[in-house]
Amino acid sequence: MCGIAGIVSQNPSQIHINRLKTMSDSIVHRGPDGEGFWINPSNNVGFAHRRLSIIDLSTAAAQPMHLVTADSTPRYTITYNGEIYNYLEIRDNLLSKGYTFKNRCDTEVVLAAYDYYKKECLQYFDGMFAFAIWDEAEQTLFIARDRFGEKPFYYTIDNATATFLFASEIKAIWAAGIEKIPDKQSLLYYLGAGLMQFPAEKEKTFYNNIWSLPPAHYVQWRISEKQFSVNRYWDIHQRQIAISAKHATEQFRSLFFTSVKRRLRSDVRIGTSLSGGLDSSAIVAVINNLITSENYKSFSAVFPGFEKDESAQIEEIATAFGLDDYTITPAAAMMITEFDKLCYHHEQPFGSSGIYAQFEVCKLAANHATKVLLDGQGADEILGGYTRYIHWYLQGLVAKRKFALFTREKNALEKNNMAFRWGYKNYLAAFTPASTAIALKRRAENYILSNTELNPEFIRAYFERDKIYKPNVSSINDILYYDVMESGLEELLRYADRNSMAHGIEMRLPYLNHELVEFAFSLPAEYKIHQGYTKWILRESVKYIIPSSIAWRKDKIGYEPPQELWMKNPSFEEKIINARKKLAESGILKKNMTVIPVRPSAAYSRNNYDWRYLVAAAFI
Repeated sequence: MCGIAGIVSQNPSQIHINRLKTMSDSIVHRGPDGEGFWINPSNNVGFAHRRLSIIDLSTAAAQPMHLVTADSTPRYTITYNGEIYNYLEIRDNLLSKGYTFKNRCDTEVVLAAYDYYKKECLQYFDGMFAFAIWDEAEQTLFIARDRFGEKPFYYTIDNATATFLFASEIKAIWAAGIEKIPDKQSLLYYLGAGLMQFPAEKEKTFYNNIWSLPPAHYVQWRISEKQFSVNRYWDIHQRQIAISAKHATEQFRSLFFTSVKRRLRSDVRIGTSLSGGLDSSAIVAVINNLITSENYKSFSAVFPGFEKDESAQIEEIATAFGLDDYTITPAAAMMITEFDKLCYHHEQPFGSSGIYAQFEVCKLAANHATKVLLDGQGADEILGGYTRYIHWYLQGLVAKRKFALFTREKNALEKNNMAFRWGYKNYLAAFTPASTAIALKRRAENYILSNTELNPEFIRAYFERDKIYKPNVSSINDILYYDVMESGLEELLRYADRNSMAHGIEMRLPYLNHELVEFAFSLPAEYKIHQGYTKWILRESVKYIIPSSIAWRKDKIGYEPPQELWMKNPSFEEKIINARKKLAESGILKKNMTVIPVRPSAAYSRNNYDWRYLVAAAFI
């Protein structure tokens, strides 16, 4: 896990060590254990690397790293951020094909796999990654990003000098001299509709002329050609299989255990982020079945007295598995102190104060000399864990005319007090998915067009109807696919990357093993939501190894701090009023917004406007 940066240009004056070092210095937090620089003999490519040592802590694993040909000429050079968890299996396969290795890290395996398989190497990787490989013989740059977007890759093209620059974080591109220009249209859709990303334009960021390589995509670019294309190398195919509940549970359990086991490969201390919910508790339980270590620790954010505090569940899991659990209680005063630093690391707007809790958990782990955290992100998106998925599931049953099953499931969900709404409109939506998508799109657009707080001139200048996209949903898999591959999950992964890397922590996500995800999408909907429970197959898979009270919890609590209470803090209110003034002076808010009282809201409230004003003002 590291930070990468690079420059590609036919103009040699654009590539020099000082510029690469300036880029590298701006992301030193991503790799506090070392740095490296390289410029090719033709002086048209330069790489920088910041190292966070996780596997093979020796200097032999330092980057940029080269793959030398038989005549001792360096052909391939890589700068790489991430972990390939199945690198040992890939390494063994490459050894059988005649390759030799000089170190024990996964970076050298990535280089050899690219030499042997070329772009098809991406199909073999189970991991999180963003890397660039330069082929000196072919004068070709190969860039790739992992399937779900766990690791970031940003780039820009400076047309004035015909120079391509890339980095793990946007601040490294700014450090190279590229101007920082917020994108006003992105700002409008964030303030008006809470959008952090345009699903139909995943490469778009919050800044003009700064692009993100989409997840599961690669670039293969002969740099003598001015243009390059971005290509997809993987997608989830929603082909359902016929399988019994027993066999599905056994296979899911096997894939999950394998995923966790691979993500325990490390030469430094590993811990977990423990929330007290099913997802993180299941990871803890599996680890307990795989290893025994006195050094194993868990880290949690708790909020005593808050209705959504999970201290009791965290303590139950810690006691059940003999964990050393360390807790932090983030508070309003702490967040006010850390707010500028939080914005610095995230670079783009974020939806709520929920990310601050994770930020503090990562800091806590770093303070206890733990460099790797396993976390439960992704489970809700692949297994239908959020209660907002329930009506999509029930609509899918109605659409398939499974009325008896629909009645049983609806009754079971109501009996378990699951929070969902159901009315005549849901029956209509079940048979008219296209019309429903149009209606949802129009409703989102109206949040912006009917907004009485934004400056009307600002809305008119940057509003476009085709920027909002809503999918046709005929089954729960359709909405899960949308959240995993088009909108939602990547945003959460960006938060996780920035929060962890701000403290030199590597965060690993066992639920995002692609084979596990593919299998989850191949299962009937009834194995995701079943008998009144969400994530049913996960519960069935781990019910023998975690306390029953956790395995069959009926309440769903997000990673949520008491934001509404925090916003009543006088210093917090003052910060929000100052943010409104800044936005009003910039022609974004109406002038009268500077005098109305602050409106505290929960972290995941739809009308989280004052929170958005606070955040947006930090980025313009």
